[in-house]
Amino acid sequence: MNHQGTKALQTERLALRRFRLEDAEAFYQNVTSDSKVNTFLTWSLHKSVEETRELLTGWVERYENPERYCWAIVLKENDQLIGTIAAPTIKNRTETAEVTYCIGSAWWGLGIVTEALKEVITYLFEVVQVNRIEAGYDVNNPASGRVLEKVGMQKEGVLRKAGRNNQGLFDLAFCAILRGDSI
Repeated sequence: MNHQGTKALQTERLALRRFRLEDAEAFYQNVTSDSKVNTFLTWSLHKSVEETRELLTGWVERYENPERYCWAIVLKENDQLIGTIAAPTIKNRTETAEVTYCIGSAWWGLGIVTEALKEVITYLFEVVQVNRIEAGYDVNNPASGRVLEKVGMQKEGVLRKAGRNNQGLFDLAFCAILRGDSI
């Protein structure tokens, strides 16, 4: 694989870029304090912008690692940070990246995550040279599954009670796309 780290990416509506510490306020307001977003996440609802700043501090420090892939999702029209998309798990042996994402509930249903994920998939296949991109989602969150379908991922199965989020243990649906598949 050809690890390049988190490089700035662009889509028609979005700028995908590295997080900065000064993003803490917007990320807190739009994502980490949003109880709807938090339902299917593994981190606790943030009670203050300081909690979000601590989270971002760790994320920013890890950008030195060329195997670190974590983007802020920013609307081009108003430079508003509304979410994140990442490949937090890299499996070099199998040339695999696992992707995760979340955006503020005010932007759900607008195709934003699909747009961002298509760009990240292209980057991971063409630049990083991964062979497989995978993602899991709680079966009780079918909207996340629809995002994965829209970008060409195929459902590979459901692992019973294999995940834990803020709702507790859940059945984990697993999807993947290979470099040779069409997006």
